[in-house]
Amino acid sequence: MLEPTQPIALFAEATMGSLNAKMAEGILRYGRNPVVAVIDSTQAGRRVRDLTSVDSDAPIVATLAEAQALGAQVLVLGTAPSGGRLPEAWIAVLDAAITAGMSLVNGMHDRLQPRFADRLGTGQWVWDLRVAQGDPPPIAMARAASLDNTRVLMVGTDMAIGKMTAGLELTRSFQAMGRDAAFLATGQTGIAITGRGIPLDAIRVDHASGAVERMVLEAASHEIVVIEGQGSLLHPGSTATLPLMRGSACTHMILCHRAGMESLDELQSVKIPPLRDVVALNEAVARAAGALTEARVAAIALNTARLSDTEAEVALQAVEAETGLPAADPVRQGAAKLASAVLGRTRS
Repeated sequence: MLEPTQPIALFAEATMGSLNAKMAEGILRYGRNPVVAVIDSTQAGRRVRDLTSVDSDAPIVATLAEAQALGAQVLVLGTAPSGGRLPEAWIAVLDAAITAGMSLVNGMHDRLQPRFADRLGTGQWVWDLRVAQGDPPPIAMARAASLDNTRVLMVGTDMAIGKMTAGLELTRSFQAMGRDAAFLATGQTGIAITGRGIPLDAIRVDHASGAVERMVLEAASHEIVVIEGQGSLLHPGSTATLPLMRGSACTHMILCHRAGMESLDELQSVKIPPLRDVVALNEAVARAAGALTEARVAAIALNTARLSDTEAEVALQAVEAETGLPAADPVRQGAAKLASAVLGRTRS
């Protein structure tokens, strides 16, 4: 639905610069569309680069009207409140956008297309990213295990740890090396950036692995596929990693972690085990006692955004010493080191 040339505004009210605005930041960093403004009344007058590590001069404005005056044709909900539900306070803004002829991109669990369907004009649309498209997927049957390409799954120590970002950077690095690599999106931000993918958390659990498997099979012509990760095996509220492992029959994994993180962000009682143990856990679950593919963690993608350059280098060296695996911050340094580790690490 979203044409790459359409100017967009990102709605990130009261969240820009925080983890809850990760969709906005992802689109700013990797999206195809020109971003004319970010809407956040609490940060109005500033620029994106003032609040984030994204090198963007896009202005932050207080109102939808200001974004429209800058040429915005599409309003993208770029923030994710707790639980992914649509706050009641946003309805007036969405009504105003529809009335003004704008289209909407919605990453919330609540569907907006039915709400506004009878008010859409010619060429106007609502894209609910968390609605699965097409026929229900078949039950997974390890069909991807028979493929001869390289399938890299991004896994993590927590949610919102940088799995999508690391995956996109990894794909870019493979492509820069002349490899035929594709990024397979499994969440709303990845879908908004690439224009395709599956909303894994909106698919019934019995069919989740099958949806991943079908997507991987459809991309079988690529030499390398990088599968966007979701959730974490460590998080008691997450069920997303297992269907990703089963459906992709991954050959490699990249473990994503935030430097200095000792417990889950929103669950301090759950401590993060030593990374070497987390590596072993993901490898053990992926291989299923030898019944499935022997996927190994090839490298560590370390999020060092909160550290200085010197601190980041110390943290990377410590992770490499602990795990015996190559480590890099794909945003700070690029992902060439991670890509080389995948290419140099063959299946057992």
